[in-house]
Amino acid sequence: MSNYLQNLFGLNDRVAVVIGGTGVLGGELCNGLAQAGAKVVVAGRSAERGQERVATIEKLGGTATFAEVDASSRESMQALLNDVVKQHGRVDALVNCAGVNSPTPYFDISDEEFERIINTNLFATHLGCQIFGRHMVEAGGGSILNIGSVTSYRPLSRVFVYSASKAAVLNLTQNVARELAPKGVRVNCLCPGFFPAEQNRKILDKARVESILRHTPMGRLGDAPELIGAMLLLLSPVAGSFITGEAIYVDGGFTAMTI
Repeated sequence: MSNYLQNLFGLNDRVAVVIGGTGVLGGELCNGLAQAGAKVVVAGRSAERGQERVATIEKLGGTATFAEVDASSRESMQALLNDVVKQHGRVDALVNCAGVNSPTPYFDISDEEFERIINTNLFATHLGCQIFGRHMVEAGGGSILNIGSVTSYRPLSRVFVYSASKAAVLNLTQNVARELAPKGVRVNCLCPGFFPAEQNRKILDKARVESILRHTPMGRLGDAPELIGAMLLLLSPVAGSFITGEAIYVDGGFTAMTI
């Protein structure tokens, strides 16, 4: 990377925490952050997958550590922040990437399932914004990236609670961005289209994939590394310095499609 591009998009020596970094998409975002120069904290439930991601990053020449966290627990999230600050001194960037999905028919959705999806997708995002956002305000600045979805823009069949949660994530992003902008903290939303990942494999059967591709002008599903560029733009204190409260859709044109 040239000096100009490194200055524009690089994150040299900045500390980045990825909640849900043990997942497929979150893990790729960890890779991208590390290769941009950040010190990455891979945070999630699975120590095994977390350590595998750390090893991958180290093979790429990056710096990373794993931290176990329950993203829907205030105590666990606060402990994560405390541990990262103790180790690195600060947090410059946060990615809220924990997420779950379900194809349960609407009339069969239990209260427990509804609560689980809302807690993981929305409440955990709120906790990240609130707990880490307070730290960033006190530290004088920072950047938060929430993970939305094409369902943040319009609803999708078969994923009722997921759609509602991701629409709420975008609304939360805009409200928190407005609140924290005067205090030097930017908050944005990255909205992926259809990327094969563990939370949607049960939903992406052959018929549904065919339907998705008919509504995607680029005619294919996304590949996880294709999210990295938009992430670096939104997290960079230089390239993204005047961007807050925004949503970038990385969806192959899905949200632009009508007939």
